[in-house]
Amino acid sequence: MIRDKTFRDKLESIVSGKVLFDEPMSRHTSIGVGGMTDVLVFPRSIGELSRVISYLRDCDVPFIPVGNCTNLIVRDGGYRGVLISLRELTAIDHRQSSFSIYADAGVPFSEIVNLSIKKSLAGMEFCAGIPGSVGGGVKMNAGAFGSELKDVVDTVSLINGRGKTKVAVKDELKFEYRNLDLPEGTVILGARFLLTKGSREKIQRRVSEIIGMRKRKHPLEYRSAGSIFKNPPDISAGKIIDDIGLKGEKIGDARISEMHGNFIVNSGKAKAKDIISLIDMAQKKVWEEKGIHLEIEVKIIGVD
Repeated sequence: MIRDKTFRDKLESIVSGKVLFDEPMSRHTSIGVGGMTDVLVFPRSIGELSRVISYLRDCDVPFIPVGNCTNLIVRDGGYRGVLISLRELTAIDHRQSSFSIYADAGVPFSEIVNLSIKKSLAGMEFCAGIPGSVGGGVKMNAGAFGSELKDVVDTVSLINGRGKTKVAVKDELKFEYRNLDLPEGTVILGARFLLTKGSREKIQRRVSEIIGMRKRKHPLEYRSAGSIFKNPPDISAGKIIDDIGLKGEKIGDARISEMHGNFIVNSGKAKAKDIISLIDMAQKKVWEEKGIHLEIEVKIIGVD
């Protein structure tokens, strides 16, 4: 079906954005690895997204929504199906009366942080330096420096596998550590963040402090997928990996960062299999030496 010309022509006709066929995902993932996806499509509106989802469902074609691909590893064999990029959904709105910011799924966190500084709204400072966008960040309940997105989320706009939209309030949502539990096939369209009035100078100062800490602690000069593992209770995954001497371990051009043990970097032309082999090695050795199972935070998709 997915290679049928009629299917491809129809998909192109319902999307005004790009539709890329047999697209290498190494061009799109922040870590720079990944085989070809059958289709990578870029809807430019919620209406287009709804039509794409409905069409794929009717055709029984598998799909996965992706954002900025900052915490995504696509295996070297690629993905058999359609990856729906939400990067073109970029509306952002500030309501002065409610001290809230609404942002579509494709809005980068840097844009929300900058707007919150401009409007003197406190609460989003911990997102400073997070490279992802709203859709992926809310789905993984992104967090740092003692805060998580669930702390500031007011509502989340969703679309289900039938193309129907819904606005869910926070009390309806099942936030977990580094995850928002959603029904299969549900896609995040955007979220409203409820913030508080603050001092612009204090907000800016805190943002600058956090960005400074990230630069000192994270290997930002290399391509990576951010934190590889979730932190176990009461200890960081990076410290565990450091304690057992895995920093600097290499497979091909993939390397566990000497700067931060919870980062695997692409120092040249790494393959997804190299990254995944290092993940497996770290999990095995941490279990053997510490009796701790490190749960993966990044999303791994595709075939070998």
